[in-house]
Amino acid sequence: VNTRSAVDPFLTFSDDRKLREKVWRAFIMRGDNGDKNDTKKLIGEIVQLRAERAKLLGFASHAHWRMSDTMAKTPARALELMNKVWPVALKRVGEEVRDMQKLANKERTKITIEPWDYRYYMEKVRKQRYALDQSELKNYFELNNMIAASYYMAERLYGFSFKEITSKVPTFHPDQRVFEVTKKADGSHVGLLYRDDFARQYKRSGAWMSSYRVQHRLDKDSKPIVSNNNNFTKGAASEPVLISLDDAQTLFHEFGHALHYLAMNITYPSLGETPRDFVEFPSQVHENWVLTEEVLDKYARHYKTKARMPKALIDKVLKARTFNQGFATVEYLSAALVDMKLHMDPSGTLDAAAFEKATLKELKMPKEIVLRHRLPQFNHLFTSDAYSAGYYSYLWSDVMAADAWLAFV
Repeated sequence: VNTRSAVDPFLTFSDDRKLREKVWRAFIMRGDNGDKNDTKKLIGEIVQLRAERAKLLGFASHAHWRMSDTMAKTPARALELMNKVWPVALKRVGEEVRDMQKLANKERTKITIEPWDYRYYMEKVRKQRYALDQSELKNYFELNNMIAASYYMAERLYGFSFKEITSKVPTFHPDQRVFEVTKKADGSHVGLLYRDDFARQYKRSGAWMSSYRVQHRLDKDSKPIVSNNNNFTKGAASEPVLISLDDAQTLFHEFGHALHYLAMNITYPSLGETPRDFVEFPSQVHENWVLTEEVLDKYARHYKTKARMPKALIDKVLKARTFNQGFATVEYLSAALVDMKLHMDPSGTLDAAAFEKATLKELKMPKEIVLRHRLPQFNHLFTSDAYSAGYYSYLWSDVMAADAWLAFV
């Protein structure tokens, strides 16, 4: 399955370098193969239409329009913050690549680190520096346990209870599960949560939260119906689904969005929208619950022995938390910078392939890393205008976190 949840583990653990390159190329070239599924022409049409709309609304560019009601207010201020983080992140990437290259040289592989090598040698350096083996760690993150852990967090924080009612309500795919959410204190109905956790053909990649109905009291007491969507690789029948720590944090993150909608208490639905540059902050807070002692003790149990995660392993995880942040920051921040610059042109006229190449050259993008969301795969560019140019807004919390991260570099 050509999804991030399947590709990233393969690039991290496969010893077959030629196959890693093949998988990596297939993944990064989605939507960019000159066939009927190529999206570059569509990108140009969308960007031009957005520029025309911004002009009609009296703004210099689509970026200026999208940023007008955010904390940053203008593209210039947004770029100022991102450009503050960018050079330091580049420097850290250089240090990370040197560490990986030293290890590759020591192994006498006679290779130069390429993008399909980054995760593989990153993991080797992690093992060497922190004695932390991600494959060992996955044994403690079984999917159903992590779902239960997220519900435990919601109960502790918001007093919500979750009861599966899949057999009683409609679903559009057999993999979907549905939970009724109630208030533990009095059993009153809060809403419904649909879960769609596994990858399949034609399903959008990545992880996200959606709402089918929002809470409001305008004409009647409307209760929310929300969904959490992931792309985990489904195991064989009766086999447990083991996920990475990153995937567990993503699960908690997207669940945070669902909790946001489940906890709403508004009369007018038009006032229920959350600004794009703030909406990620609550979810990033929820991510932190994965590594709390209480959650680890109750739910991070070995999928075979049911033993608690050893303290020594937990200590390794905590020590390694800032590891590889150069790669992580450059990967997402480059996407934000490219998207912002993409929408600052008043004409909106562009060749998507040439623009991406030229902008990355201007940014001095490390050759060992590609955009986390290349333009041809930028789902948000097509599915939601709220993300465009404001992809920066979507990443505001991430960039602010990266700004704070500079203190540790």
